[in-house]
Amino acid sequence: MSAVQLSAVLLEIEDRSFENANTDLTLATELETRAVELGDDSLVARARVCRANLLARVGNVAEAARRLDDSYAWAVQHGDRPLQSRIQAIWSHVQRLRGDFAKCLEHAVSSVELLDDTATPHMQVRHRMKLADALADSGALDAARLRFRQAEELARELGLWEPLTDVLNNWAYSEHLAGDFVRAQEVARRLQEHAATHGIGLDPTILDTVGAIQIGNGMYVEAEQTMLTCIDLHHTGEYGGGDYLAEHLLTLARAQRGMGATDRAQCSLDTSRTLCTEGELNEVLVRVHQEQAELYAARGEIHEAFAMYKIFHDAYVRLRSKQHEAQAQAIFETAEVREEAERFREQARRDALTGLRNRRYVDEELPTLIAADPELTVAIVDLDHFKRINDELSHDVGDQVLVQIAKLLETELTAAVPDGFVARLGGEEFLMVLPATAVATAADTLDRIRRTIGAHAWSEITGTLPVTISIGVACVQEAPERSQPALLSAADRHLYIAKRAGRDRVASGQGRKAPQRTYRDLDTASIHHAQP
Repeated sequence: MSAVQLSAVLLEIEDRSFENANTDLTLATELETRAVELGDDSLVARARVCRANLLARVGNVAEAARRLDDSYAWAVQHGDRPLQSRIQAIWSHVQRLRGDFAKCLEHAVSSVELLDDTATPHMQVRHRMKLADALADSGALDAARLRFRQAEELARELGLWEPLTDVLNNWAYSEHLAGDFVRAQEVARRLQEHAATHGIGLDPTILDTVGAIQIGNGMYVEAEQTMLTCIDLHHTGEYGGGDYLAEHLLTLARAQRGMGATDRAQCSLDTSRTLCTEGELNEVLVRVHQEQAELYAARGEIHEAFAMYKIFHDAYVRLRSKQHEAQAQAIFETAEVREEAERFREQARRDALTGLRNRRYVDEELPTLIAADPELTVAIVDLDHFKRINDELSHDVGDQVLVQIAKLLETELTAAVPDGFVARLGGEEFLMVLPATAVATAADTLDRIRRTIGAHAWSEITGTLPVTISIGVACVQEAPERSQPALLSAADRHLYIAKRAGRDRVASGQGRKAPQRTYRDLDTASIHHAQP
């Protein structure tokens, strides 16, 4: 295996979920050996971190932790930000298993802060998800929901369907743990619909979430069947390790207690406790103590229940000691992290090619503007004969034209209407929003912008091919109803009129409250014709 091939295999393991953790651990060990043979320090470091991650996933937390410190020192020394980010994310997982939620959150924050343009799309989604997990564990559920929502939106935008499954699963489980069963059920519904739409099988972690939500809704028999299926699937050896199995057995015990099957519940709980002790899974072990107290009480063994509750309480206090939650919240509330959160939100509302606002931003902001501003005017801008530029020159040249058009539209609109904005709707189509601007004034302004674009020195980009635009203008008063679809439809109708009239011109209704018309009717629009 060459260095290039080895790097590609490592990336595949790094970016995927851990359903086949045991198999991947064997492969990662072989890859580390091969990287050493190649003498490639970067690949050696990546392989060691990959192996440490998988060790944690199969339940060998102590060994995983021992391997991470040296790898992080190498990554810092060599300025390898993606590797630093991955290590911080793994440390977050390790600290969560150990029950140290403050350190879990601290590492999760660092893993997101270290993301840059070199991070893979999977990292961008998963590290945000892990930060959401850590925030939920620390009790900051509103902040966690924001991160889950960011991760969901980013995964949908990038078409990363398996990571999206994990995001929805973890979100649903967090809502369940917080006792918000209505929200948990809603997120779980979206999860199951998403899995069915994209043909994604429900793995043990998802089944565990479904089972926990069933318990929360009193569906104990269904929950036991779900968890038995979950554990059978886990025992195929393709999914995770002892840390996951301990969780699954604890959920099964809760379902069985709810059914009144206390003997079966005790057996499940004993097995979970053994796995927790062997794997140093302190956070799960605390919840095992709590469930044992509940199980004693269900059997009427009140003295034993009280004694076990004291054990649970002492373990819980130790876990939450030294004011870790306050420290963790202080970390999250730093100005740098707040700014970073806003930056991610801003990136999700920008078009990657042009830097303009995107359709998501329009859908968020335009309905409010329509409702509040009786003089709002919008314009749909379309490049004339853009396909010819792509076909005769290249798509790269087409992209350059789009970028330059975006700059000109934004610069000219800002000068004329400072409160307005430009968004790219898709392809060669743009939207210009002009608040508090009468349609006649807007049409004059937009016609000046059209002429500016036509007169731009395009020869450096397109040679002899001209670049012109057509614009359809509409105000809220002429739309049949004050809604985004109605207003954009009116602007689109006028754009069609401009195209039919010869292109390179602006068409508007001049603010008339128009009667219902056939879509894209060529009747009474006012047209600013192209001028030499």
